[in-house]
Amino acid sequence: MEAGSGDGDSYPEHHETDGSIRKGCDPFAQTQRSKLQHRRARINQQINKEMRMRAGAENLFRATTNHKVKETVALELSYVNSNLQLLKEELEELNSSVEVYQNESEAISVPMIPLGLKETKDLDLMDPLKDFIADHYGEDAALYEKEINELMELRQAMRTPSRSEAGLELLMEYYNQLYFMDQRFFPPNRSLGVFFHWYDSLTGVPSCQRALAFEKGSVLFNMGALYTQIGARQDRQSLQGVNTAINAFQKAAGCFSFLKENFSNAPSLDMSAASLNMLVRLMVAQVQEGIFEKFVLENTQNNFITQLQMAQEAARVEDVYTLVYRTMMHPPVKDYVPFSWTTMVRVKAEHFKALSHCHAANALCDFSTSPGLELIEHEKVFLQFHTSPPEGPPISFLLQDQEERRKLGKTHLKKAVIKHEEAMRIHGLCKILRKMDILQEVLTLAHKRSLSRYSDIDHEEDFFETGEAPDIQPKTHQKPEVTIPIFSKVKVKDIFHRLGPVSVFSAKHRWRPAQKVHLDPGDGGFGFTLRGDSPVLIADVVPGGCAARAGVKEGSYIVSVNAEDCRWAKHSQVVQLLKNTGEDGADIEVVTFQSADPQNTIQDKKSSMLTSSEILQGNKENRKMAGGKRSNTLLLWNRKRNPTRRNPNIPNISALQLPFSAVQSNESMY
Repeated sequence: MEAGSGDGDSYPEHHETDGSIRKGCDPFAQTQRSKLQHRRARINQQINKEMRMRAGAENLFRATTNHKVKETVALELSYVNSNLQLLKEELEELNSSVEVYQNESEAISVPMIPLGLKETKDLDLMDPLKDFIADHYGEDAALYEKEINELMELRQAMRTPSRSEAGLELLMEYYNQLYFMDQRFFPPNRSLGVFFHWYDSLTGVPSCQRALAFEKGSVLFNMGALYTQIGARQDRQSLQGVNTAINAFQKAAGCFSFLKENFSNAPSLDMSAASLNMLVRLMVAQVQEGIFEKFVLENTQNNFITQLQMAQEAARVEDVYTLVYRTMMHPPVKDYVPFSWTTMVRVKAEHFKALSHCHAANALCDFSTSPGLELIEHEKVFLQFHTSPPEGPPISFLLQDQEERRKLGKTHLKKAVIKHEEAMRIHGLCKILRKMDILQEVLTLAHKRSLSRYSDIDHEEDFFETGEAPDIQPKTHQKPEVTIPIFSKVKVKDIFHRLGPVSVFSAKHRWRPAQKVHLDPGDGGFGFTLRGDSPVLIADVVPGGCAARAGVKEGSYIVSVNAEDCRWAKHSQVVQLLKNTGEDGADIEVVTFQSADPQNTIQDKKSSMLTSSEILQGNKENRKMAGGKRSNTLLLWNRKRNPTRRNPNIPNISALQLPFSAVQSNESMY
């Protein structure tokens, strides 16, 4: 089900961090993925070739008036269409390998539907990032090769995440690093020249975009897909396993829902709004199935009320799978989703409807009701059990009369048997599902159980005609949740931390070339006012002072003092460096925004460590992914600007009047 890298791509043997494979990375999983993708690539190439041949043949058929030519072309069209059908069936079989992801337990349970990961091509960022660092930041790009390699290695590692919490954290680590990548290297008015190649998770069709949002959305999709694989592999015969599965599918639904709400015009079908809507509903249905299984495990002491609740839980599962099936049958999803998926969803809907009627029959036939408070309670529950009242005597009489209960139970069992047979019939229509022994075993076992029970309560002297059992009102004790991913859970540090605070040293700011000046203050001091931290801003320059004579401009940032880097230095640290200047003066390096109003460039400085508040303040993602354009913001990260303007109440004290002891940490003259 998973796509792999395209032809010509290769995986390194492993990614190492401190001499070992990066935590959360499973590089050896690439064997199966590569084989699957190479098969996909071959099939897609053949499909494209056959479709071009068909288009040419159809044009010729319409254009020619020669009868013999028409016959020849018609024969060719028939041959091409047959080939296309065979290729599509082969591709669908690749997309339907759900048994690969199921748990290895010997317990019999209905298999879940997982998603394969999207695959991507190798991405060489070395030259584009080095060029940008040299051109935009004016730095020696060779000094940042280690950081660039670290970023590329992280991207390589996230292509093969392990099916575990560590694998999810690896994906989220790279996802969060994309915030810094966007801030550092993707200016709003120019392209970095980097193309992101990703394959559709189902069709293997490649898509290519320059927008970083496409990279980000694809990683988020893989988070959701990995959650589905973790959920599918759980042993749901244990409470721990079923709870883990429920949690995983809820988080998968959250990833796809978040993707649907924050991305639009995706270039691949798997990330389109229609497909994501279907995936969210499918995940919710699988959560509901897990809730039913959990309820059965937790309620081992059966009684009348418990059996009715199980019936309503099963009816709820049938209800949500029916909604998923309707969604899958809507264009364009109908032509995209594998037939085995739609068949399995339909089989599950029929299977759980049968189970709901089976539990209803168990409640009616196995448990008796005593007059008094128990009868009142049972009657209250039973009045809300069916969507419409059952035919026959009043509920109070029915619950006390064993024969009437048996008759109604028999109608429910009859419907259960019919629905089991319908599930088996639908299952038999799909040749891929017929190969899934476990599903066949589940359906057969449930059918035999209902038939046996029907035989037990069917009396030879029954002369009444078994009526139609009313439908059961769906109800659940635990509503499924769509759990949105918490990106702040995985803290990351900006790989390109050495460039300086991202609030200042970012791609959206244009800089004048760095200015190196020598300051010899003499008796009059340096003649400027400093403000802020990391980096320290020259907020004011005294006319005629030492700094003014050296060409220092107001609004410049001090990036070094006497060759010591000051991008991350606190105000007090820079002041101390200046105070320690000897008779030879100080060599400082300053940079200045290309801005008409330097005061507008003064910003609050933040740490380069990604915080929870930074992550959670974002709004909508790039809305034009398909056009290759990028928005000024990336998902979840708001480029917050808090200009700090000069306080007019602060007097413009002469530099000559300010002794060293008067230097303050907020705004100081020196």
